[in-house]
Amino acid sequence: MTYQPQQRVAATYMRGGTSKGVFFKRADLPLATQQPGAERDALLLRVIGSPDPYGKQTDGMGGATSSTSKAVIVDVSTRPDHDVDYLFGQVAIDKAFVDWSGNCGNLSAAVGAFAIANGLVAPERIPEYGTVEVRIWQQNISKTILAKVPIHQGEVKELGDFELDGVTFPAAEIEVAFLDPVDGGGEIFPTANAADQLEIEGHGSYEVTMINAGIPTVFFNATELGFTGTESQDEINNNPALLSKLELFRAHAALRMGLINTLDEAETRQHTPKIAWVAPPATYTASSGKVVSAEATDVVIRAMSMGRLHHAMMGTAAVAIGAAAAIDGTVVNTASGSVTRESLCFGHPSGTLTVGARAECTNGVWQIERAVMGRSARVLMEGFVRVPKVY
Repeated sequence: MTYQPQQRVAATYMRGGTSKGVFFKRADLPLATQQPGAERDALLLRVIGSPDPYGKQTDGMGGATSSTSKAVIVDVSTRPDHDVDYLFGQVAIDKAFVDWSGNCGNLSAAVGAFAIANGLVAPERIPEYGTVEVRIWQQNISKTILAKVPIHQGEVKELGDFELDGVTFPAAEIEVAFLDPVDGGGEIFPTANAADQLEIEGHGSYEVTMINAGIPTVFFNATELGFTGTESQDEINNNPALLSKLELFRAHAALRMGLINTLDEAETRQHTPKIAWVAPPATYTASSGKVVSAEATDVVIRAMSMGRLHHAMMGTAAVAIGAAAAIDGTVVNTASGSVTRESLCFGHPSGTLTVGARAECTNGVWQIERAVMGRSARVLMEGFVRVPKVY
């Protein structure tokens, strides 16, 4: 084999919320990969360590879960009233595929901190102490995100006493607001209904809410799927037949939502839509061993990400949950007691999360001004990733 040195590409490995990813400044990427295309995808796949038939991503930066197989590209924004542009790639683990169809709400919390630390935010906007609101343009979904990043002595404050279920150590809180989070052309319900019957050949009909807020998501009643809403990761992820069934249900929802034209296309759109199931509050034991009481939540929810039960909750799916809870008649609203809410605390496999959203109906069209939640972020490693030239 001809000798070929590895490339060094400047990168930062960061945790954002309950996810981790490799962050790049667009200008630091090799020239051929600074634009969308096969070259960029090939680079990111190799950085993360995919496709890996062993499912471990041992020869890359990925962590062998959907939460840790992610890449982010950040650049100075060309849009008025925005600081940076943020592009997210969900990297498949066992396939040569990068899904650019949606956002990662958890990593959104790290984008502002990364931008400040890497000189992408104008210095005059950064105080010596306090917070700076980083104005982020999310390129995947063409939406604005506002991240209030704490500052100490002119630098990002990462450590603090804010605790986030699903993250072991406390950190400094970053408030993340998703403005007008309705996906696509502004219709929060692709069928115009808060709830529908979804017919799945060979399995029957199910009541669902299909929503385009934060990320396209389909919510099922847990009981109709034979679930309680308190399932652990092992209960779901160690059952191949069940995973295959849930993927089939997700594909039918994607078709009904107009995201794909045929069921086969769902295989190339793994990141969206998300599939989740909902139940009224119940007491259960979180993955940390902590008991979550029924009184501590308004509803319990489990959600799938890239074919596996998520260990906590995707930030974008939390936006969808908050939006659905705020609208009468949705599966989420009904499970939470049919109460009109502007804030919802829901239980997930790692604990609880509170998300706020306010819904308004104008001329029969529902709108969400913003959805807000508390996250945190921290730099885990910075320097260079080494990668063969694969493009």
